[in-house]
Amino acid sequence: MSDRAVVTEAFEESRPYLRGVAYRMLGSMTDADDALQETWLRLDRSGDDIDDLRSWLTTVVGRICLDMLRRRKVREHESYDGWLPEPIVSDAEGSDPEGLAVVADSVGMALLVVMEQLSPAERVAFVLHDVFAMPFDEIGEVVGRSEGASRQLASRARRRVHGATAPEEADPREQRRVVDAFLAASRAGDLGMLLEVLGPDVVFRADMGPAGPEAPALLTGARAVAEQVLTSGTPLAGLAQPVLVNGTAGVVVGDREHPIAVVHFVVSAGHIVEIDLIADPAKTSRRA
Repeated sequence: MSDRAVVTEAFEESRPYLRGVAYRMLGSMTDADDALQETWLRLDRSGDDIDDLRSWLTTVVGRICLDMLRRRKVREHESYDGWLPEPIVSDAEGSDPEGLAVVADSVGMALLVVMEQLSPAERVAFVLHDVFAMPFDEIGEVVGRSEGASRQLASRARRRVHGATAPEEADPREQRRVVDAFLAASRAGDLGMLLEVLGPDVVFRADMGPAGPEAPALLTGARAVAEQVLTSGTPLAGLAQPVLVNGTAGVVVGDREHPIAVVHFVVSAGHIVEIDLIADPAKTSRRA
């Protein structure tokens, strides 16, 4: 086997791990795959002897993701309201092992939404240390900071993430029961039923995409959310199919191959406390 073939095989073996690293940092499988492609090109061009390939690849993909996050922040003032992470959709029975492997280790949609509030360097340091246990001296090489400064980045990120984390989620059967009750109320156009299933401080977010129709990017409170659902969601509720969205209960609206939207729910204490509606075709068409 040639040296190139050996390197290629080693990279392919690391691809699922690197994909998980990049998705957690970027919140987009599309961007994660772009980061992996750039990582491969850098590996292919490298003439160095690499003692620890996994560590080298993690460092490189981390730097690439950091640059991508920085460019995203620069473009924020030009972007549309309501940006949400790209969802990973799998069968309601959890029969998609590749997708479930990526969303393991607490990388649910709610956490990805919270991590959007972090600075690029904070997010990279948090993911590399708290999720992948990379030591701070190596993280410093990724973010261009000292070991102590990298430790502080991760610490700040941890405080912000823990301070904004959603309540403890229900078990899968309870999630599905509550989501099914929400769908039944939506299909019936029953405001009272919706108010019973929604938490009093429920948060509704909508990502319609840059070219999508206008819709409230953020609503809070059971009555405001219920009225929005009855205004625009009742006809669509009949097209909803149960799925897992980043490992928790959700629905695809429309054809699984060509969905209108993907909806993620956070269920806690018998009520829906968060709803994330993703209708950007660039995100829904890839993983549904």
